[in-house]
Amino acid sequence: MSLNKKILIIEDEADISRLLQTVLLKEGIAEVFTAGTAVEGLEQFRAVQPDLVLLDIMLPDGEGYEVCKSIRETSHVPILFLSAKTEEVDKLLGLAIGGDDYITKPFSPKEVAYRIKAQFRRANYQQIEEKVKPVIKAGSFEFDEERMELTKNGQLIELKPKELGIMMLLLKHQNQIISKEKLYDRVWGEEFYGSDNTVMVHIRRLREKIEDDPSNPQYLLTVKGLGYKLSVKGGAS
Repeated sequence: MSLNKKILIIEDEADISRLLQTVLLKEGIAEVFTAGTAVEGLEQFRAVQPDLVLLDIMLPDGEGYEVCKSIRETSHVPILFLSAKTEEVDKLLGLAIGGDDYITKPFSPKEVAYRIKAQFRRANYQQIEEKVKPVIKAGSFEFDEERMELTKNGQLIELKPKELGIMMLLLKHQNQIISKEKLYDRVWGEEFYGSDNTVMVHIRRLREKIEDDPSNPQYLLTVKGLGYKLSVKGGAS
């Protein structure tokens, strides 16, 4: 499988660098660049803008840790450390300063290729998740969680923060009864003691904004003795 990706290997052992380059190209990586020192590695990084970096910790002119820190000042590309150091403290340090994986020498080039592909898969999943807009649909209503906006029949309804919180909870549990206690706990983040009319007041104000006739609600219903529910056609029940 071909991967339209660029990889930069910063490794001072030429044999290892060539072996990795050969294997990665065979594994479908489009371009593989190499550098043998920290200075050359940073120059190459700026020049080629790779999608991933394989970074040796022990370099002739410095440590890979410092190279990682420099890269992290401008980029979030995956960085996989290569090292003969096997101590846990070294691994933890590499991950703590911005590394995404830590591969100890000697290693199998196939394993390195596998870990690289795993990083790319993870990045793809994150991009997909970011592209998916969290919009809740219920009958005439749509709630955009990213923008925290509610629309009814395409028209924006201006809501205050607590009203948005109530509406989001009811939309996520459409056609289900939500108790006053649960509303108070989820929206206000406080324990409900049973004597506060706060929820009731906010429900009334919310009805004034979302109902055609607030005195005769069709959507935001009171279920006597149990709580409230958002009644929508075709929603979950």
